[in-house]
Amino acid sequence: MGFEPMSVWWTLYALQAYAFDLSAISPHKGYYNGLYSSCQPIYMIKFLMYKEVVMKKLFGTDGIRGIVNEVITPKLSVKLGNALGRFYNGEHTKVLIGMDTRGSGDMLSSAIASGASSAGMNVEIIGILPTPSLAYLTKKYNCLGVMISASHNPAIYNGLKVLENGKKISDFNEVQLEKLMEEGYNYTTYSQIGKIDYRPDLKQDYVNYVVNEYKNTDFIKDNIVVDCAFGAASAVVSEVFGKLGIYAEYNFTDYNGININEECGSMNPEILSKMLKDNQIGILFDGDADRCLFVLSQNRIINGDMLLSMNAQKMLAENRLNKQTVVATVMSNLGFENSLKSNEIELKRTKVGDKYVLQNMIENEFSLGGEQSGHIIFFDKNTTGDGLITALETLNTLKKLQINLDEFYSEFPVYPQILKNIPVVDKKMVMQNEKIIDSLEKYGENKNIRIVLRPSGTEPLIRIMVEGRDENEVENITNKLIELVEEILDE
Repeated sequence: MGFEPMSVWWTLYALQAYAFDLSAISPHKGYYNGLYSSCQPIYMIKFLMYKEVVMKKLFGTDGIRGIVNEVITPKLSVKLGNALGRFYNGEHTKVLIGMDTRGSGDMLSSAIASGASSAGMNVEIIGILPTPSLAYLTKKYNCLGVMISASHNPAIYNGLKVLENGKKISDFNEVQLEKLMEEGYNYTTYSQIGKIDYRPDLKQDYVNYVVNEYKNTDFIKDNIVVDCAFGAASAVVSEVFGKLGIYAEYNFTDYNGININEECGSMNPEILSKMLKDNQIGILFDGDADRCLFVLSQNRIINGDMLLSMNAQKMLAENRLNKQTVVATVMSNLGFENSLKSNEIELKRTKVGDKYVLQNMIENEFSLGGEQSGHIIFFDKNTTGDGLITALETLNTLKKLQINLDEFYSEFPVYPQILKNIPVVDKKMVMQNEKIIDSLEKYGENKNIRIVLRPSGTEPLIRIMVEGRDENEVENITNKLIELVEEILDE
């Protein structure tokens, strides 16, 4: 097969832990596709026998995403629905369709439903609800789901995310769906055409589940201000909080199809922060409510690392933290890792993407994991990042551990970290450039610096993260990497 001389174990380890474009593994120690990691070294492997499995063209780290009627079109949606019906024929008979508040959701849901029905799959269109709500329903009813959402992106974007039994489907299955979509349509006989029903009532199953799960739980119940991002959180949060006796002020709930995430939500925490009084706590959701952040006045953001840290302490005390371990990505701050260590909690890191956090959690039976961005998975409550459950767990943690959030924020150890996004047309070209590889290898020799340089899985961006003990050094290296990427783009 033309493999470089190395053990089969290393081959499979690399495939399992880091595979997302095996055609482009760097020949340098410690790098994978330009993504620097402090994990064990990986060397150049040609992986010819696996290349077909992981070379995705449409699906990114969070489904298919792009501008509506340019990338995300009715035609693409019909093809995806048809491919789902064909690929899962004999395994599933039903697909649930949910959406956030984007105006394009109805158009795309109709297209997906038509495609799936034409291939013999029954369809139930739920309407507006959070992504984690749909994940819960696909697990409850042992079926497929398609979530129509572009998460934190503006309304001009939309996305198609496929779920199965509560979880995002595997990379392998995404590739198989792409193959079927490329082949074109395949219709079932007229007598086998699937039925299409409208089931907005199913949203209540999720609401009832969450309320029942937390009905005997103590929370901080006042001085709470919520930002629903003009998104899917608007459909469930006030009802759940109300039934649990949590008194909150709700903002950015009057969605109109085009204002989702517009100057609000988890991507714009400073907006809600300016509205807060000193004694108030802000809760931020994104467009599809699978992430949650907290914020205080003066734009003091309680990010995913901080939320994971405090909730891990509570779960450890409750004997809910399996193996005293938390799973996070390479983007999480070293200060967070040290915070966990001080409480005798271990951190396991994965590549970026909540689906890879979940994969690690399932494989190793861990119960808590997430991302700095606020995607947090409480695996004993739901099988995906769930903003509402994150909010409830955190309000309970603040009450149970008597945490003063102002003091927690000021005392939490945070290493200097800079995150930058650079717009590009050809992400692969940049990541495979020898100048990038050589620079990452040089900086990798510095033990006081941690670098992640990676292609975005959802947008045409190269993402750069530099972290270290010295703020000036972090800023200097970040600027040099930005200049290098821009130089490559100008060649």
